[in-house]
Amino acid sequence: MILAVFSDCFRAMDNSTHFGFKTVAESDKATKVADVFHSVAQRYDVMNDLMSVGLHRAWKRFTVETSGVRPGNRVLDVAGGTADLTRLFLKKVGSSGQVWLTDINSSMLSVGRDRMLDEGQAVPVAQCDGEKLPFPDNYFDCVSVAFGLRNMTHKDLALADMYRVLRPGGRLLVLEFSKIWKPLAPLYDAYSFKLLPFMGKLVAKDVDSYQYLAESIRMHPGQEELKAMMEHAGFAKVDYYNLSGGVVALHKGYKF
Repeated sequence: MILAVFSDCFRAMDNSTHFGFKTVAESDKATKVADVFHSVAQRYDVMNDLMSVGLHRAWKRFTVETSGVRPGNRVLDVAGGTADLTRLFLKKVGSSGQVWLTDINSSMLSVGRDRMLDEGQAVPVAQCDGEKLPFPDNYFDCVSVAFGLRNMTHKDLALADMYRVLRPGGRLLVLEFSKIWKPLAPLYDAYSFKLLPFMGKLVAKDVDSYQYLAESIRMHPGQEELKAMMEHAGFAKVDYYNLSGGVVALHKGYKF
């Protein structure tokens, strides 16, 4: 009887995960994350510009410029949201290539799709889970995920599925918040936990979502830990670039 009770307890622990600093059931996390992005979708780009003082655009340009993507390549933009990376990749692949815009959140995906249509670009779009990509094996030359891996419940499964859909010689790019240079941490903490929620309240009318953002950054694997996770998923020659003092990092790995 005692062993059965302990077994049930361990199963309950195994089925929990973090949502910011809170511990929630794994089955609840996707819904909670979805609520965050349904709430912020319409003000997402404005808030990104305010929060990063426009730096997010430079980080994304750097990601695409270091991707090695060429005309005719196939690119998958996972958790592509408002299509910032999709737009940049389209310029690289040209008319002979293809860029898929995907996101699990319908509100974010609608903003990105409409933005592309407004610019006269009809890109293929798919609402899908980054942990269960609806694409064939060995299909894409490049897979990117920018500020999306942090929100996935099973990052190891997501990395494994991104590896699956890449062709041999293809590469994965993960642009994500990371561990900042230690001397800057106190200032960054004050900014994250005081100013971000205030801006969220003022601009997006949503304090809780930006409180979650600050917390989720602290719970995300650091540079070396994410590198090890990518290697465990099968990626080779994994390396990373610290950007803006480690506020974000770009990880890059290859499928051989």
